[in-house]
Amino acid sequence: MAFSDDDAAATIRRDTVLGGYVVDQQVGFLLRRVQQRHAAIFLDGMAQADLTPTQFTALVKTVEAGPITQNHLGRLAAMDPATIQGVVRRLIERGLLLRTQDPADRRTVVLEPTAAGLALIRAAVASARRITEATLAPLDEDERRQFLSLLRKMV
Repeated sequence: MAFSDDDAAATIRRDTVLGGYVVDQQVGFLLRRVQQRHAAIFLDGMAQADLTPTQFTALVKTVEAGPITQNHLGRLAAMDPATIQGVVRRLIERGLLLRTQDPADRRTVVLEPTAAGLALIRAAVASARRITEATLAPLDEDERRQFLSLLRKMV
């Protein structure tokens, strides 16, 4: 196959402008691809529970923490105030979370899972374990430990 002058000019332009930079070898690109893969696995694996990743995290954190303010839940779940507000609203609408007054300070509103929320999260955690396994499937046990350790180090 013969190359035209346009092909040669494009190669020179690419090398001059990019200086050997290959986007699909960069950390951001690779993290985004891994996130896309995991999101697809999560949505498929969590379809029966009908929970988004943020809803799943918020519900798990309310079970872990016990009665908790929305502000504190947002911090624990690594969500900004606008995001956690929407997540909590949807979980309340579904009957999975309940807003109550803190018995220690009746001025404070706290969130806690309902019986339906506890039942759903029990099943969802079983799905989450399968999702994690599927996400990490390309890695052997040592690679999994190292990968998770490196991710924790980066956050």
